[in-house]
Amino acid sequence: MPKPNRVVEKPKDFKNSIKRLIKNLKPWSIIIIISLILAIISSILALIMPNKLSDLTDVITDGIKPDTSHMAEISEKIFSNISKDEIEEKSFYILTTSKFSNKDKEDFKKVLEELNTTENPLITFSKLPDKVLIYMFEDIEVDGQIISKQDQVSFIKLANNKDVENLEELPDSIFNIFKPTIKMNKVKKLSKFIATIILISSLFLYIQNFIMSTVSNRFAQKLRKEISKKINKLPLRFFDDHENGDILSRITNDVDTTSQNLNNSLSSFVSAITLFIGSIIMMFYTNWVMAITAILASIFGFGFMVIILSKSQKYFKERQENLGNLNAYIEEMYSNHDVIKSYNGEKKAIKEFSNLNTKLFEANRKSQFLSGLMQPMMMFIGNFGYVAVCVVGALLVTKGHITFGVIIAFIIYVRLFSNQLTQIAQVTSSFQLVAASAERIFEFMDETELEKEKNNLKVLDKSKVKGKIEFKKVKFGYNKNKTIIKNFTATVKPGQKVAIVGPTGAGKTTLVNLLMRFYEINEGKILIDGIDIKDLSRENIHDLFCMVLQNTWLFEGTIRDNIIYNSKDKTEEDLKKVCDIVGLSHFIKTLPQGFDYNIKSDNDTISTGQKQLFTIARGMLKDSPLLILDEATSNVDTRTEELVQKAMDKLTKGKTSFIIAHRLSTIKNADLILVIKDGNIIEKGTHNTLIKKNGFYKELYNAQFTKNVK
Repeated sequence: MPKPNRVVEKPKDFKNSIKRLIKNLKPWSIIIIISLILAIISSILALIMPNKLSDLTDVITDGIKPDTSHMAEISEKIFSNISKDEIEEKSFYILTTSKFSNKDKEDFKKVLEELNTTENPLITFSKLPDKVLIYMFEDIEVDGQIISKQDQVSFIKLANNKDVENLEELPDSIFNIFKPTIKMNKVKKLSKFIATIILISSLFLYIQNFIMSTVSNRFAQKLRKEISKKINKLPLRFFDDHENGDILSRITNDVDTTSQNLNNSLSSFVSAITLFIGSIIMMFYTNWVMAITAILASIFGFGFMVIILSKSQKYFKERQENLGNLNAYIEEMYSNHDVIKSYNGEKKAIKEFSNLNTKLFEANRKSQFLSGLMQPMMMFIGNFGYVAVCVVGALLVTKGHITFGVIIAFIIYVRLFSNQLTQIAQVTSSFQLVAASAERIFEFMDETELEKEKNNLKVLDKSKVKGKIEFKKVKFGYNKNKTIIKNFTATVKPGQKVAIVGPTGAGKTTLVNLLMRFYEINEGKILIDGIDIKDLSRENIHDLFCMVLQNTWLFEGTIRDNIIYNSKDKTEEDLKKVCDIVGLSHFIKTLPQGFDYNIKSDNDTISTGQKQLFTIARGMLKDSPLLILDEATSNVDTRTEELVQKAMDKLTKGKTSFIIAHRLSTIKNADLILVIKDGNIIEKGTHNTLIKKNGFYKELYNAQFTKNVK
């Protein structure tokens, strides 16, 4: 998921890109809905947990402090023993009986006199001897605990003499009522409930993540399959107009970006919205004063963060631009380092590099400084919210409006609230990235495909093809404004070796591309054994031809796999026979594993000429009746050219062959040479015939052997 400070490419049409993305996700719509429901349930359970944790905190805190809930009952029952009626009833006995001494009686009389003026009778009665006091009281029962006369007297005297700080100083019967007692049954019940919520929430979250991960990877797999099919349906014109790097980026980076961010964003967005709204509701449900405090504190902090983000975006854009400029300049300078040295341009290059480097440094410094503020700002927002909740909560606790557990719940709600704001911002950026990547993929998928082939196509069996090729008034241009092939007409007899020569841009390679039906001609016809190639499938045409190009493509794999490429019906004997004919057998025997030697993409042990021989062997093994050799010797030295030429002579034997070559010495033995200029055939014939004509061909041929002498 992109970080808040990351510069995200914005889609051209966010709304339509998302709509189309949702449409493509339709096969998994039910399972995605289930996943989102699980995410919502998991979030709701997470919202219930803080309140239950608050209840658990209150049970524990209540259990570790004295239980004063029975204080009023104890006071009331003690006062009932010394009510006015009780005093009148018992005073006669105390004053007349011989059970009490005269001093006790005198003290009792003084107490009776003070009772008329005192505000607290307990203090007055505490002055009496224990013997008299005990007589005044009766045993009482509070919360199932019997408090004896003696314990009542001891409590009164203890309470009037000093503040009771240690509960253990109280009489046992009263201590048993006041002593802290944690209600373990309630603690166990709440603990089990909270643990169950956490487990269920985690399980739902795991299932949801598993589902979304599976869906996103299935979606990526589907996209890659569709892209793979699409590539095979695109005309070569598309690849001419688009850079390879851009196409690869759409197939790899954009698909991965869409898949990964879709996996993270969709469920995260639903969870974030649920937790954000839910935390607000639960805070107001719990206590509206603290809810307003928490929200205002968080919004205050996010206000600062938004200001910083708005200031930092331009520096991130500048950093990316300056980084691109610097990289481009470095690549240009180092790839042409010899030119810089030759023209003494080091100082100028260093000065320009220093200028670009300074710009990048400034943009980096400013962007990294501002991005470095994000984490402290997030910590400030969270801590500021906690402090505000604790301060206001403490005031409310002292006034008895809330319990300590409510503060604990609000601290969790503040974290959920502030985190979800950040999460929503991140997911929004992630959706932008998903939409931008998906848009690039859909643009590729919407490209114009090759025209659909007819259902009633004819089929040429390559084992029966004679090899007669006819071009009839062919016209073609890569675009409407420029025609390259103009009214091209030629007939090639079966088995002929035809060389196509001409200056650069004359249309030689274009002619071959038309023959292979890589491009559709604008006007005219191309016939193979009298059948228009438009009446043949492209697959059938490609099966009739074998091409050896100047770019020697060898893929990573064994030598055997490279030669047998797409010719799976060939035997080991066929393979060895072809290598003997081409002249590769000796070289292959010198390799450690022979035909099983693994070729790496960056392998330097195989020379360019040897690679060319491998491609010729591949073409010879295919054994097609028609052959195209496009500049097959352009990248090899003279000695290697001789080897390649011998291999090509063996390859072209008995086949109708088209040879495109700039080195005219390699096509002297051609049966027919077509000289093309400006899209038309201006000369044709054998090498000797064309030389005798003293025309354009002779100029081309002599130009390769003539040296300008002062």
